[in-house]
Amino acid sequence: MSRQNYTFTSESVSEGHPDKVCDRISDAVLDAFLAEEPEARVACETFATTNRVVIGGEVGLSDQDKLHEYMDRIDEITRACIKDIGYEQDKFHHETVEVTNLLHEQSAHIAQGVDAADNKDEGAGDQGIMFGYATTETPALMPAPIQYSHAILRRLAEVRKNGTEPALGPDAKSQLSVVYEGGKPVGVSSIVLSTQHLDAALSSDDIRAIVEPYILETLPEGWVTADTAWHVNPTGKFVIGGPDGDAGLTGRKIIVDTYGGAAPHGGGAFSGKDPTKVDRSAAYAARYLAKNVVAAGMAEKCTIQLSYAIGVSAPLSIYADTHGTGSVEARDIEAAIPQVMDLTPRGIRTHLGLNKPIYQRTAAYGHFGRNPSDDGGFSWERTDLVEALKKAV
Repeated sequence: MSRQNYTFTSESVSEGHPDKVCDRISDAVLDAFLAEEPEARVACETFATTNRVVIGGEVGLSDQDKLHEYMDRIDEITRACIKDIGYEQDKFHHETVEVTNLLHEQSAHIAQGVDAADNKDEGAGDQGIMFGYATTETPALMPAPIQYSHAILRRLAEVRKNGTEPALGPDAKSQLSVVYEGGKPVGVSSIVLSTQHLDAALSSDDIRAIVEPYILETLPEGWVTADTAWHVNPTGKFVIGGPDGDAGLTGRKIIVDTYGGAAPHGGGAFSGKDPTKVDRSAAYAARYLAKNVVAAGMAEKCTIQLSYAIGVSAPLSIYADTHGTGSVEARDIEAAIPQVMDLTPRGIRTHLGLNKPIYQRTAAYGHFGRNPSDDGGFSWERTDLVEALKKAV
């Protein structure tokens, strides 16, 4: 039997964190190519440091001669991302940062394994394992520690950007230690919040006075008590932030992007990858399936694992675990999944509508636990498979 009484901690990082700046740029580049050609192949990596952004990777278009036409836009896209995030520091400013574009055409050897041909279906863009997870402990069917860590930083970003709290800077990290009783989240034993501030005279106490009301309004009522420990800017001043303070790299916050450590992770990053890359699309599919299993009342918790081989269309395995909370046998869920969803790379992209420029918005505050949007963003958060799953088990 799983533990019922414990404390679990997850962290989040803001859109201005150096790694998230890079994720944002990589996904903005991806969106730009998908807007031009929905079947574009993109694997875009970004590195950022003081006064410099370097973008590399590969792009595949149906007409590779057009690739050079689009390359001039990379500089503009990069600067727009940095401006929107809010960086206007002397050593990291959207107007003066040096942008180096090293993108090139996709490897023909990778393309031949992925592209559909007369005698085979389109294959997966790489081998690997992908996990999805869902739990009833929050309305979004996400683990509470990561969901509320994200929510705190989203709220602080809102009041920073709308001018309500002009003293706050773009770079921030949050961390919540959530207390569970009877397997349910009931409170917070500690809150850690480190946020960049633009006024060097502000102390840690000053920053706490700014952020505390927003944190309290974000967390469920009663979760913060007199016993909750607060650590706000515990090292003191935090004026130099972003890539000027620490280098950033695409794909380095994969636990922040997913379930905050509450569920397994296959190891593949998401940002900058088009949806033929199952690192991304199959992880979205696994979350979609797990969420629908839980939404259908088949379990209070569900983990789904999918596995793939490069160039092979169908998943090699499907695994389900309901962690002792299921009203349906896990093997029956495993048998039902391929009846309700085509899990080939193209099947996933078609079912979830992934060949769209919908990825830049995923780059901060989590890829999961968000509301699906009318333009197809966060389609993997829908619960429209509930009835089909019930019929299939």
